[in-house]
Amino acid sequence: MIEVFKTNVQEVEQSIMIVGKLLEHFPNSAINFDLEDCDKILRIHAAAISNHRIIELVTSYGFHCEELL
Repeated sequence: MIEVFKTNVQEVEQSIMIVGKLLEHFPNSAINFDLEDCDKILRIHAAAISNHRIIELVTSYGFHCEELL
C-alpha cells in the first residue's frame, strides 16, 4: 500500500528528521519526500498504514500534513 500526503516541509534537514521519526513508528516502511513538488509530497509505502497516525505524528512536529486523494 502506498499513501501520499501534502505537507509544508521545506528543508531537507526537516524531511530527514520526519522520515526518521516515522520509521520509528513504521519500521518496515519505505518513506520519502519530494520537496521539488509544489505540494512537498510525503510518500509512504508499507503493508499497513494508519493515515491518521501519520498526520498526527507529522503535525506533532509543527508541520502541516494532509492526505492527497
